[in-house]
Amino acid sequence: MARREFLGSPTRGTTNPNRLRRVDRWLSASPEVASLLRRAADPLVVDLGYGATGVTTVELAHRLRAVHPRVRVLGLELDADRVAAALPDADPPWLDFRQGGFELAGTRPVVARAFNVLRQYAEDEVPWAWKLILDSLAPGGLLVEGTCDEIGRLCSWVALSADGPRSLTVSYRLSTLDRPSTVAERLPKALIHRNVPGEPVHQFLSTLDSCWAAAAPHQAFGVRFRWLETVRMLVARGWPVLDGPRRWRLGELTVPWHTVAPL
Repeated sequence: MARREFLGSPTRGTTNPNRLRRVDRWLSASPEVASLLRRAADPLVVDLGYGATGVTTVELAHRLRAVHPRVRVLGLELDADRVAAALPDADPPWLDFRQGGFELAGTRPVVARAFNVLRQYAEDEVPWAWKLILDSLAPGGLLVEGTCDEIGRLCSWVALSADGPRSLTVSYRLSTLDRPSTVAERLPKALIHRNVPGEPVHQFLSTLDSCWAAAAPHQAFGVRFRWLETVRMLVARGWPVLDGPRRWRLGELTVPWHTVAPL
């Protein structure tokens, strides 16, 4: 049998336990993800490019299965040695590991997570990678693509469907937050080079910083109160925030893609 062609380039492989807990929490709580998994005959979720160990894929499986007991999670890596290292943690059919790239190893998942995968690519390669993944999803499927720091304190991601990017989420560990624009260094590849004056994402982060500074008096009641006031101010300034206080309290904020899309 001919060897399957795996599409993509190996990543650095950096990973840490709990590095992706913020996006895991978002996926576990998402009504859209819940609907996709509930309706699917095979509720498969693919974790693309999990890194040198399978720890974050294992965590994703545990967190999703706590909410959606039927879900199956498959970790994909280009590097055969990384797959071999992760296989001792496999629990088929609920959790498994396999070689694969942007073509998703021929699977048709309803959800794909690709984190810290596109950082090494050129910005103009992002639409190509997005399309490859989206074309491999089951009808109505969702791609979550993003970036985070080494221990998961700063995190951002884009949610995409077959129609393209839909939203941008930024997520912070509030206890260590200096100013919201520090997430600029962890923006998805499609945006990371666009944080310059004149671009919508720069305006978004600048306005967020301004609201954070104006909300400083609320720090007396704790950083969470300051952040809640920051988001309320952002909404008052006309930004169409998609989520509500329940998510804001976790240090999250989601806006429509069109408000931050590159010009």
